Amino acid sequence: MIETNPYTSKSVILFDGYCNLCSWAVQFVVKRDKKKKFKFASLQSEYGIKILLENNLPTTDFNSLVLVENGKIYTQSTGALKIARSLSGLWPIFYAAIILPAFIRDGIYNLIARNRYKWFGRKEACFLLNDNTLFIDK
Repeated sequence: MIETNPYTSKSVILFDGYCNLCSWAVQFVVKRDKKKKFKFASLQSEYGIKILLENNLPTTDFNSLVLVENGKIYTQSTGALKIARSLSGLWPIFYAAIILPAFIRDGIYNLIARNRYKWFGRKEACFLLNDNTLFIDK
């Protein structure tokens, strides 16, 4: 069971801080989050590990983003689609894909997740946002 976020009442996106694709995705979301709905933390951070443990999610082999929203946890394609729904521009239209069965959506998501280091590379150090008001580091 997830405890209420002690740092913010905003939604939190947990991401793989060593993944180039994930870091790019965070920057993509920051630019399109006009309502400043999201805060961010790496899955490897103290806060990220705490959330993973509290929700019986793996704390190694990070293959999914985690969206913490209104006391609920969303992973894989469902988390990504819920994030897209909150962005400015035409991105919310992608939420229509939620009608596809999860095994199809997650199959595509997992294919990308398994190959993300090979296709996009891996950072030597965990990615941190320049704007520390957006980042939860504990």
